[in-house]
Amino acid sequence: MMRLGTGIGWRPEIADVVERMPGIDWVEAVSENLCPGHLPDSLLRLRRRGVTVVPHGVSLGLGGAERPDAGRLAALAERARVLGAPLVTEHIAFVRAGGAPAASPLLEAGHLLPVPRTRDALDVLCENVRIAQDALPVPLAVENIAALFSWPDEELTEGQFLYELADRTGVRLLIDVANLHTNHVNRGEDPAEALGELPLEAIAYVHVAGGFERDGVWHDSHAHPVPRPVLDILTDLASRVAPPGVLLERDENFPEGEELAGEVASIRAALAEGRAGGASGGPDPGGPRRAVPRGSG
Repeated sequence: MMRLGTGIGWRPEIADVVERMPGIDWVEAVSENLCPGHLPDSLLRLRRRGVTVVPHGVSLGLGGAERPDAGRLAALAERARVLGAPLVTEHIAFVRAGGAPAASPLLEAGHLLPVPRTRDALDVLCENVRIAQDALPVPLAVENIAALFSWPDEELTEGQFLYELADRTGVRLLIDVANLHTNHVNRGEDPAEALGELPLEAIAYVHVAGGFERDGVWHDSHAHPVPRPVLDILTDLASRVAPPGVLLERDENFPEGEELAGEVASIRAALAEGRAGGASGGPDPGGPRRAVPRGSG
């Protein structure tokens, strides 16, 4: 997997800021917001400068019971080709239910919903990922999502679930450290344990984003500054492995360019701290891959 470096999520509202920001090696753009025949001038200028653009999908619903829609896959593939992207990314989530197979109206959730961490759900997800991989001209990486709740009777931890998914399909992983923090606050899951169970060699890149806590619930808003606990998880990750790329996400409540640049600088500092810790006897960088007992719960 190529080295991406430090990036930021490209959004129309901050297009000029992103173009002027020094040290940005790559950007990520929401695939569904791009028209291949009419790409924004800002993205075209970035591409001419040699800045990598990665399309990030939000609508495949790879965790759903239905197979990935061929039209959505073709659209994602077209955007990868037009942008000359080295990979495309999507989410480990389901986004719709019903439709013809269920003999009921198709319902769009308008949100990324968590996949139950059961072996049956994992089987479905693996098959959907394989279908998507076969339809795409470049490698696929899939992202762990933030969740407000856990499904009952789950059989695997997040780390085990992601390990088996990568092991069985060869898919790359987009690890969102902000989502690990969200799941720590909302579901009591230890981010360090999740990182320790991941196949770190499968990481394609990392997302970093801000949020806020209200009444004991963490909201992954992408509209607030990146908090210290999220940067600490990034530092922990960087002490274990050198991620090929790290990207700041911001989707609303956009600050001035100096503040965004300051957040990117904080991300670089967290990475440097992790690298220094790993080199000086911190957590084993990568460590052995953990075997996941197939009968474990």
